[in-house]
Amino acid sequence: MKVVEKFTSINGEGTRAGELAVFIRFKGCNLKCSYCDTMWANELACPYQEETPADIVNYVLATGIRNVTLTGGEPLLQKEIKELIHHLLKAGVRVEIETNGSVSLTDFCEERPVFTMDYKLPSSGCESQMILENMELLVSDDTVKFVTGSQEDLQKAMEVIRTYDLTNRCHVYFSPVFGSIEPVQIVNFMLKHQLNDVRLQIQMHKIIWDPNERGV
Repeated sequence: MKVVEKFTSINGEGTRAGELAVFIRFKGCNLKCSYCDTMWANELACPYQEETPADIVNYVLATGIRNVTLTGGEPLLQKEIKELIHHLLKAGVRVEIETNGSVSLTDFCEERPVFTMDYKLPSSGCESQMILENMELLVSDDTVKFVTGSQEDLQKAMEVIRTYDLTNRCHVYFSPVFGSIEPVQIVNFMLKHQLNDVRLQIQMHKIIWDPNERGV
């Protein structure tokens, strides 16, 4: 498995925001979102360390931290990802996978991690790659994250939420594209359209540390 970085920190977003977590970042992604803040991890020349699922499990267990986030890139593209999920869950670790919405979740629902799945909105340039069938596979512990950079994005997010009744299916978050939209604009949109059970999240790690700092 191609690991570009692994570190311990706090979860900067999602349902366990503020909790300790181990992060495993894998190389490679099948999308190129306009706002991607980890594009470096997807470049062909990006250095990585080849690790087995056993290597990663041993690292996670040695930290003594119960939350692990598998991210990227797109972690579901890693060939041994199902084996890694199996061994982490068997070890009693809470596994979250950050996935970009363009990889089918069908093969990952039997032995289930928690999914934090993006829906790529118009400003990302990747909306056409979304696998809409994934919406039907989400359960109450999962999250759909809408990274929003414009009013058009917010309108489309609201449409998707209502079409798939997402607030009755899973957690739903709006997250601003850093530097493209002000959080108050999102709040005002939520108020105007009475978007109950949708949460605004600000990435904590970009407030605590420099927004461009890695490994935090």
